[in-house]
Amino acid sequence: MEFSVLIVFSSALLFSCTPLAYAQKVASPPAPTPTPSPAPAPSPPYVNLTLLLSVAGPFHNFLNYLESTKVIDTFQNQANNTDEGITIFVPKDDAFKNLKKPSLSKLTQDQLKQLILFHALPHYYSLSDFKNLSQVSPVSTFAGAGGYALNFTDSSGTVHLDSGWSKTKVSSSVHSTDPVAIYQVDKVLLPEAIFGTDIPPTPAPAPAPETSPTADSPTSDDTTGAGSAPAKSAPNSSYRINGVAQEAKMSGFVGVLVSDPWLQSQFTQVELRSLKSKFVSTRTQSGRVTVGDLPPIFAKLRAFTEMFNEDGIKVMLGEAGFNMEEELDFESFLKAYINLQSRATKKTGGKKLKSSVSFLKAATTTFHHNINESEKASYVSHINSYLAEDRFLKKYLPLDAATNDLFDLVKDGVLLCKLINVAVPGTIDERAINTKGTLNPWERNENHTLCLNSAKAIGCTVVNIGTQDLIEARPHLVLGLISQIIKIQLLADLNLKKTPQLVELVDDSKDVEELLGLAPEKVLLKWMNFHLKKAGYSKQVTNFSSDVKDGEAYAYLLNALAPEHSSPASLDTKDAKERANMVLVQAEKLDCKGYLTSKDIVEGSPNLNLAFVAQIFQHRNGLSADTSKMSFAEMMTDDAQTSREERCFRLWINSLGTATYVNNVFEDIRNGWVLLEVLDKVSPGSVNWKLASKPPIKMPFRKVENCNQVIQIGKDLCFSLVNIAGNDIVQGNKKLILAYLWQLMRFTMLQLLKNLRYHSSHSQGKEITDADILKWANNKVKKAGRTSRMEKAGRTSRMESFKDKNLSNGIFFLELLSAVEPRVVNWTVVTKGETDEDKKLNATYIISVARKLGCSIFLLPEDIIEVNQKMILTLTASIMYWSLQQPGDSESSAADDSDVPDASPPASVNG
Repeated sequence: MEFSVLIVFSSALLFSCTPLAYAQKVASPPAPTPTPSPAPAPSPPYVNLTLLLSVAGPFHNFLNYLESTKVIDTFQNQANNTDEGITIFVPKDDAFKNLKKPSLSKLTQDQLKQLILFHALPHYYSLSDFKNLSQVSPVSTFAGAGGYALNFTDSSGTVHLDSGWSKTKVSSSVHSTDPVAIYQVDKVLLPEAIFGTDIPPTPAPAPAPETSPTADSPTSDDTTGAGSAPAKSAPNSSYRINGVAQEAKMSGFVGVLVSDPWLQSQFTQVELRSLKSKFVSTRTQSGRVTVGDLPPIFAKLRAFTEMFNEDGIKVMLGEAGFNMEEELDFESFLKAYINLQSRATKKTGGKKLKSSVSFLKAATTTFHHNINESEKASYVSHINSYLAEDRFLKKYLPLDAATNDLFDLVKDGVLLCKLINVAVPGTIDERAINTKGTLNPWERNENHTLCLNSAKAIGCTVVNIGTQDLIEARPHLVLGLISQIIKIQLLADLNLKKTPQLVELVDDSKDVEELLGLAPEKVLLKWMNFHLKKAGYSKQVTNFSSDVKDGEAYAYLLNALAPEHSSPASLDTKDAKERANMVLVQAEKLDCKGYLTSKDIVEGSPNLNLAFVAQIFQHRNGLSADTSKMSFAEMMTDDAQTSREERCFRLWINSLGTATYVNNVFEDIRNGWVLLEVLDKVSPGSVNWKLASKPPIKMPFRKVENCNQVIQIGKDLCFSLVNIAGNDIVQGNKKLILAYLWQLMRFTMLQLLKNLRYHSSHSQGKEITDADILKWANNKVKKAGRTSRMEKAGRTSRMESFKDKNLSNGIFFLELLSAVEPRVVNWTVVTKGETDEDKKLNATYIISVARKLGCSIFLLPEDIIEVNQKMILTLTASIMYWSLQQPGDSESSAADDSDVPDASPPASVNG
């Protein structure tokens, strides 16, 4: 903050008070100052929009709205931290004074924010660019598309804007130097999304000649006040018809799409468009894009230009193991960008690069994503069906898919928590959900924190989604999260544990092992192809999009699974939409819910088609009960303890945001690559990627090489790895794999705590031990003064070690949670923990309260009841990590608690 103030103050001294002079100064580099290590390329000049609008205008009203709604932060970030730049349309003060009907005084704060966002485009446009922009109207603004889009026309060089309610023109250019363009307009822009489409007619103005304004000087309109209506002709019918056609054309626009959802989630549409244009430009010039083409491309991007030149980027690509001759498609191009950015951040000592990929952290990203209305309708139908009888939500249901009911209901966080419990029953203790009629900001934030941590705990990817994104109910984020939750619910049975009959899909034990490692959607495809082959369908279905668009695969599948409901007509018809309709009629007879329409089939909607096939599987999987094969499948399952630990480590790995998603720890890490990715995350720079082999790996010794490096890095990190070799991981030794992963998870946890200590004035980055965590927890509870709850049991409220059997009733952890945040525990729902049932109630409540507080944990209630030493340590450390991040919290007081015994040493790696 102080640095920002310094920049603003120095900017005020450097730039003169006229807009033109200011623009010229911004375009010129400041006087050079000595620096210890000059960057390879000069950084772009900082543009301060507040100062710029203050010296121009008068734009006081608009500037006040910018600051009161905090939209100024959004615009400022777009101007200085993206490659796209920004274009802002600013009404003069008189325009606000002359605005009588409709009035802005009755707008809510959210509506006012959207209205101000409506005055800007997420890209820099010069005056000459508007001629081309008029060809693609309507154009989405920062407030979104649809009712927040603007129509542009260029008439002999004069730029006209039409929002429906507001028809105005650009009367002058206040500032037009890349990356910021600011244009003065005669009227406040009013969006249809706020004020509706019932626009009162306006009398046709008298014809008057129009001339184009000069670049940096006001027109004669300014001498009479910006509020006086400029003379202009009414839009002609051809423009209106063209506008409607263009709007229809644009209604299906969904931006730059990437097939990998995780990869898509790492970028905003602004970033994707910018990177796509550079990729296409290079491919057009050279015929292809290779890794060797990346250094000159990336060196010009603002994310790297301040710190690295082409040679530096080339070196980093080499260190990452890239082959310079390798040809890249667009997704590989994006992955290379992320990889390079991650390595660049490490090389700068963890300092975040100025324009690093930050999915949805900036408010700008809210407005670059259009939503799929079919998916929205499908998810609303799912919610209406599964939550119709919910005691709290039934008063709000059914939701109307044609409105914003879904997004309005999401804002309090209750709906998503309930949906998670539908997907994986028992994940959230509903006693921890705040369900009052009106929630305060603290309670609302608690619900969303609980939602996100619980979503991670069932396998959702929420690496870069924050509570604020859900509080604001950003549509594409909400639908993306709901999509993941529903997908987990629909695919829950696609594993050998839930459906041992799946063993029929394979021939021998080796294939069973491969089946165990497949993602649920891959198992679903395998199941589908199994039946299609038996039904005589000659093609292989490899996806839930293009391969099912013609409906033939569905017709064959349903004819094979439900011949009593089938008809040869579905195979005979040549019309894809007609066949799709027949397929849906057949599916309805199997009681499959309406997740999609015939249009969704024909258009190949991947999410909805996957949901449709999963529904068919649930209602009629068509698999036999071959007892010999099923007994073999049951032999492959693990004991409860091993299964719980595998689940914990799998979810933890996926929560780190590694590029590879883990479906089964014991199968997916055997080539060593995933473990190297995790090690690179938790100990940056520890992996020598030149010595690593990326999957698919055909040569077994390459897998051993990867795993040998994994073991060596573990030894470098002081893991206990006696008699463990890389080949043990390749062979799938479960006991040793779990031992390694526990030490890796524990190392990560202790490093996080150590880093917090490093910034503390009390302990200069000393190593954290298990004893420190134990001492901190006991001291917290002791100082909270709640020991009376345990005195009746004949002991003080503390734990002797992380395997203290008295912890099984859960009371100590509820005391600890209450000690770090008194408001978070509702003691009226806590049991005494005397019976097994009461212990389970407390354990379930502990996990939900900890997640509600902000702890990212992956243990189960059984881990607390059975006092699993490893999981108890992770729970305590997670609470400590959250607490130490809070203002005013200090662990130094734990040092004088000498009566607390040290923690027991960690469990043996082989035990």
